[in-house]
Amino acid sequence: MITEEAWIARMKAGDRDAFSELVSRYGRYLYQTVYGVLHSAKDAEDVTQEALINIYASLPQYRYQGFKSWITRIAINKAIDHRRSRERKKEELTAEWGELEPVAAARSNIVEEAVLDREQREKLRNYVDQLPEHYRQVVYAFYMEEKSYQQIAQEQQIALKTVESKLYRAKQYLRNAWKEEDRE
Repeated sequence: MITEEAWIARMKAGDRDAFSELVSRYGRYLYQTVYGVLHSAKDAEDVTQEALINIYASLPQYRYQGFKSWITRIAINKAIDHRRSRERKKEELTAEWGELEPVAAARSNIVEEAVLDREQREKLRNYVDQLPEHYRQVVYAFYMEEKSYQQIAQEQQIALKTVESKLYRAKQYLRNAWKEEDRE
């Protein structure tokens, strides 16, 4: 019987059989875990595959402290990121549908709306540029580059909770800046 450390070392070395063993040993478990978060079979299949790829890519960072817990955390984070992305897209679509006006009314306001929209985007861009650098990096990675919390944490070599708190604090900063300008 091969030890878990030896098996993981084989995967790190690129042994396809060892990775296949990961899929057969934990694939169903990870699917059930992800399904518990997403409640959609199709989404759970996709996210489980993404999680397995992410686990494989993240093996060099594994510290041999509870492999099953580690892979479960990666899968759950992937599922949460997917759910957030799906909800964000729903909000965007709902907002777009809610803003639709009859064609005649829309034509008369096109120029005015374009100018106001451009001003709002410019204002937001200025506020984002005023953010402290460590917040700005996370905001750009999440909103502009559409990276997941997990990807940002790995790239910036910070904890997942740190990514969450930086995004939260950046949003608070932007809200406060926006409110202050509205008062002026």
